[in-house]
Amino acid sequence: MSERLPHEKGFHISWDQIHRDSRALAWRLDGKGPDDGAWRAIVAITRGGMAPAMIIARELDIRTVDTISVKSYDHQSQSEAEVLNSPNEDMMGDGTGVLIIDDLVDSGKTLELVRSLYPNAHFATVYAKPKGRPQVDSYITEVSQDTWIFFPWDMAMQYVKPYRGRD
Repeated sequence: MSERLPHEKGFHISWDQIHRDSRALAWRLDGKGPDDGAWRAIVAITRGGMAPAMIIARELDIRTVDTISVKSYDHQSQSEAEVLNSPNEDMMGDGTGVLIIDDLVDSGKTLELVRSLYPNAHFATVYAKPKGRPQVDSYITEVSQDTWIFFPWDMAMQYVKPYRGRD
């Protein structure tokens, strides 16, 4: 059997699905913060963590939301993770009471880098792959390492030719 291309073992996520799964993650995180169950802030890992972070912030009534920009992909190729922009230092401290949100943990390199900066933060992703799962504290759905997740912000609707025959 030949090797599959990333899109051949794809897990397609719709806007409805990311919304449902992000709300489920919020429910899992509710009451788990260090301040009588509350969280003081959310930091979204850009860009994939922004939509889930927005939904979680709304569900948990968290008004302090910031971002950390980490680049670890060039299209579908993973590269060395690097921080491009950091959240407010006074707000972050060592991360205590802060939720770090991303859409997916794949290899774990992005979360490993961010965890080294904020060791006491709580790391949560909507989806997790086995290799990166040790870097995340909470997640909703696990997929196999060789699955490529197609997020709605990366997709566009277009005509697809029938598998067999003509229109």
